[in-house]
Amino acid sequence: MAVRPIVISGEPVLHRSAALVTEFDDDLRQLVEDMFETNDAANGVGLAAPQIGVGLRVFIWKMDNEDGVPARGHIINPTVTTSRVPQERPDPREDTEGCLSVPGESFPLKRADRAHVVGFDLDQNRIEFDATGWFARCMQHEYDHLNGTLYVDRLDDRQAKKARKAVKRNGWGKPGHTWLPGVDPDPFGHDEVDELDDEVHAHGSHDHAHSEGM
Repeated sequence: MAVRPIVISGEPVLHRSAALVTEFDDDLRQLVEDMFETNDAANGVGLAAPQIGVGLRVFIWKMDNEDGVPARGHIINPTVTTSRVPQERPDPREDTEGCLSVPGESFPLKRADRAHVVGFDLDQNRIEFDATGWFARCMQHEYDHLNGTLYVDRLDDRQAKKARKAVKRNGWGKPGHTWLPGVDPDPFGHDEVDELDDEVHAHGSHDHAHSEGM
């Protein structure tokens, strides 16, 4: 297993549809193992193959849920269908999303509350389940990656303007930008949280919050 660099918005593989997996072989198994390793190092809740530069329809997740689905899983050639997306404005406290390929940034986005997921595992066994809440959000986010869509592409006009400014400020939006989990600083501040936890244990309680990347 190996941690692979995560590509950043502007890399072409992130902005085109990924190809169907046709060979369920050792290379595919290695890819999935590397995706788990990379996601763990990135403190992510999900990762799609295009995010490590591989244009195949595969994603993994590491997320507790209330839907009876294993908290750690993978799916190949998935289809994700959803309930209707609520039309109200996203709530910055409840609907803010992050992405490992737009590192360190987060924006509110309304998603469907339910997602129906169908696909296959590494042994070509059929997988099918329903996801709700934030687990449904994760499924939608990762499935979007397989279709060349980043969550920032779905933002309303106001948030999209902020996202474009963030991309420009960071010098992204063109090929060649990556970050390496476990080596580069965690863009969502998990390193700081770990340090803060140490401080809490030494000096008492302290509240903190951080965004999750997918």
